[in-house]
This record gives sequence, C-alpha cells and structure tokens, in this order.
Amino acid sequence: MKVLLINGSPRKTGNTFTALTEIAQTLQAEGIDSEIVWIENKPVRGCIACGRCKALNNGKCIFDDDICNRISAKFNDADGFVFASPVYYGQPNGALLAIMQRAFFSNGAAVQNKPAAALAICRRGGATAAMQCIQMPLQMMNMPVVTSQYWNIAYGREAGEVKQDTEGMQTMRTLAHNLAWMLRGLRSDSAPAIPDREEWQPMHFIR
Repeated sequence: MKVLLINGSPRKTGNTFTALTEIAQTLQAEGIDSEIVWIENKPVRGCIACGRCKALNNGKCIFDDDICNRISAKFNDADGFVFASPVYYGQPNGALLAIMQRAFFSNGAAVQNKPAAALAICRRGGATAAMQCIQMPLQMMNMPVVTSQYWNIAYGREAGEVKQDTEGMQTMRTLAHNLAWMLRGLRSDSAPAIPDREEWQPMHFIR
C-alpha cells in the first residue's frame, strides 16, 4: 500500500513538509509506503471549464505546462492521500486548490473510494477554515475522510517551528495511524464491497 502526501506549500522544506514527514515516518512504522510530492513554486493554471480533459485528452488536463498532470498521474497507483497546505488569509494555497480541482475533474475515477485527509499549517489562525476548504472536494469524490484526535492542523511560522507544536505532531501521528488502520480494513478479505452508486441526478435551481 502507498499513500501520496501532497505538499501544497511553495516552500519545499517548510512546516508543511515537516508535518508531512511526521506522517510519512509513522506510516513507515506501520509498514505502509508513502511519497511526499511537492507542488513546486512555479505558476499553476486554474481550471477554465473547457471539458477537453474528458472529451479529447484521455483524462489529462489540456494544460500540460505545469505540475498538475504529473501529480494526477500518481493518483492511479496511490491507495490513500493527504493534501496539505499552509494557510493564506484563512484559505489554502491557491495553487494547491487549482491542482486539486483540475486533477479531480480530469482523473477523478482514480481517487474514488480511497481514504484521504486534509491538513493545514498556520502561524496563528484560519487553519480550520483552510482545512475544511481542502476537505470539501474529498467528500464530493466519495473519498472516506481520515480524522485524528483533533482537527488536522499544526502551528509554526519559520521552517521547522511546527516541531515545537507537540500536540500538533501528535495529531499528525494519530492521523497516520488512523489512515493505516483504514487502509488495512479496506484491504482485508472481510472488507465489505464498495457500495453501488446511483446514477448521478444533477439538480439545477434555474430551469
């Protein structure tokens, strides 16, 4: 089993990376592989709702000049996910949201029914709002949401300071243990079958 840990910070080895490393080390102790993937600090396009990823491009975003498709391709072999971001004005990094929106729309079948967690790192406030923002698309993709002993947040400003948040680090480890437990349960011979899905019945409020 393998978990994909998405570092949504423009700083490669900042506090978001440190928190994900705590999760990765705990998963390793649980016998589960993981990979931390950095979204880099180059421009990331937003979705333009052209629909060509589905109609013309075999589930890949038509824009191939940023990291989105490279991350989306990793969805196929992952069994679980953690999407992590620093907090900007009470929100996640916009580049991470753009990647999630484009990758989920173009390659959403690759994440269905796979457990995932949202994680936010902040200096002082806004972490719960940012975490909830990351978590909302997970729920729309039928992804079982992984929880911890507290909301999936930790505190720190300068690189490495998050390590001083002892409760935050414990929250990361508990999150990893819960994710490992969920993955093993879903992979066991006694795991129930994935529920049958009703055909989508979109309802628009303007007719």
